[in-house]
Amino acid sequence: MNFNDIPLHSTLQTNLNGLGLIQPTEVQQQAIDVILNGNDALVCAKTGTGKTYAFALPLLHFCLTDNSALEPFCCQHLILTPTRELAEQVASSIELLINNTDITVATAYGGVSIKPQKEKLKHGVNILVATPGRLLDLARTQSVKLSSIKSFTLDEADRMLDLGFKDELIQVTKRLPSKKQVLLFSATFSAFVKTFAYQIVDQAIEIEVSPSASVVSQINEEFFALNNLQKSRALAYLIGSRNYRQVIVFMRQKSECDQLVKELKKDGIKAASLHGDRSQGARNRALEQLKNNEIRALIATDVAARGLDIPQLPAIFNFQLPFKVEDYVHRIGRTGRAGESGHAITFVSQDDEFRVDELERLLDKRITPAWLSGFEPNMAEFDSSEEKKKRKKNQSAKAKARAKASFSVKRRR
Repeated sequence: MNFNDIPLHSTLQTNLNGLGLIQPTEVQQQAIDVILNGNDALVCAKTGTGKTYAFALPLLHFCLTDNSALEPFCCQHLILTPTRELAEQVASSIELLINNTDITVATAYGGVSIKPQKEKLKHGVNILVATPGRLLDLARTQSVKLSSIKSFTLDEADRMLDLGFKDELIQVTKRLPSKKQVLLFSATFSAFVKTFAYQIVDQAIEIEVSPSASVVSQINEEFFALNNLQKSRALAYLIGSRNYRQVIVFMRQKSECDQLVKELKKDGIKAASLHGDRSQGARNRALEQLKNNEIRALIATDVAARGLDIPQLPAIFNFQLPFKVEDYVHRIGRTGRAGESGHAITFVSQDDEFRVDELERLLDKRITPAWLSGFEPNMAEFDSSEEKKKRKKNQSAKAKARAKASFSVKRRR
């Protein structure tokens, strides 16, 4: 099947051809017709499979075939995303498709001034891509009216719920008209996601393109056993020896990102950090530096695990496994996108033992970390971390027992 076989507006067909997009991906094949027919849809597909255009193309078709005028402070189609980065990516992807049209697209997210966003909404827009918190800020001040929207799309719904946006989403849905098309896109279809979905939609066509926890097949996964103190040197070695020009390195904590940037610079590798404590301007600059090859490594927390789109990113590193193992799939989905091959390298320390067990269950495969030549782990150190915990626990128990015994003796005296 080609895009020409899908009944999309001719302008969209022309723009798709101009972008060199001929064949829709599997999720696009299954979802676009369903959405064009006006159905509500719950769509589950793994990251990097073209989900954005699966909902964007039908929405743009509706914009081009709808002659109704835009109303001040209103939007026709609302798209919610969990992060600023994803909002920017979705809007940028849509803007590639609207050449030679009058379609207007706006973004609204926190971390930047709200005034330009209010200004953009004054005359109304066809499509608004927003994060939940900033959308509610705009709605409460009547800077955006949600009572007349025609479609409501939740992108990365599972991530939205993971980040604790359920209450905000409920508040948003209460402001929406009862008659609207609802589209929910998610990388996983957990019971939690489905339960929430059917709170905001009565009936929907469910589309599940692949198992919810699957990994893109073009990604080569490697696991290395390392002591924690070896990780930064091993990272610098692998980036240099494999001549990676662009990589994303995932960490669990914001403070550790900044520290790793300093350590990599000592090894001659330019890097920048991306996490929630950095301003939106600083985050945008860091992304642009990576895209323009001004730095070789972007050190990020899971705020960047979804929503970043860097064409042909050769590799990502899991410097640490994520707090929630489900985020592993989203992290490595930043590479191996749109049919390209990619590498995902994960460092495993003794502290990660229980996370590896969880990841094996999630991916349904055995994980056996290899040793990286020249960085073989000190097994005494590997064992000592657990032994230290046991000793501390035993020492603590003994101390409590001694204190209790001493107290009893004093009482008897």
